Amino acid sequence: MNQPQLQQLTEQISQQFFGKEFRHKAVFNDRLKTTGGRYLLGTHDIELNRRYLEEHGRDELIGIIKHELCHYHLHLEGKGYQHRDREFKELLKQVGAPRFCTPLRAVQNRRGPQKRHDYVCTGCGKHFIRKRRFDTSRYVCGVCKGKLTWHRTIDSV
Repeated sequence: MNQPQLQQLTEQISQQFFGKEFRHKAVFNDRLKTTGGRYLLGTHDIELNRRYLEEHGRDELIGIIKHELCHYHLHLEGKGYQHRDREFKELLKQVGAPRFCTPLRAVQNRRGPQKRHDYVCTGCGKHFIRKRRFDTSRYVCGVCKGKLTWHRTIDSV
């Protein structure tokens, strides 16, 4: 699918499901990594991830287009267009658009084992598991105000 075909599909979906014209641009953005698409508030354009078409097919791409068109039409009407807004959730249900897109396989596989850091309080013996290491001289235990020491690094999946 090329740019003109994507533009035509987006205009057709907008007319069919929303009964309104799509007057801006719909383009593929190959730099998108973890999301299926995005609606740009400043230009009112829609950018879509081409890999969703290649990996999940046309139906998934149509769902993403519907989702972004919900943002588009609600924003132009001055209604709640964000994910947390009731109007957005209701419009998603009306047009049959997904709230979130299916993750790409490449994104799922890219994340390997994640390290966790285990800290122990010398006062009460409580363990604190954290994603990032931190300077133990700057922090104390939240339970007893005792000194924290780094205990070990844990490899988790």
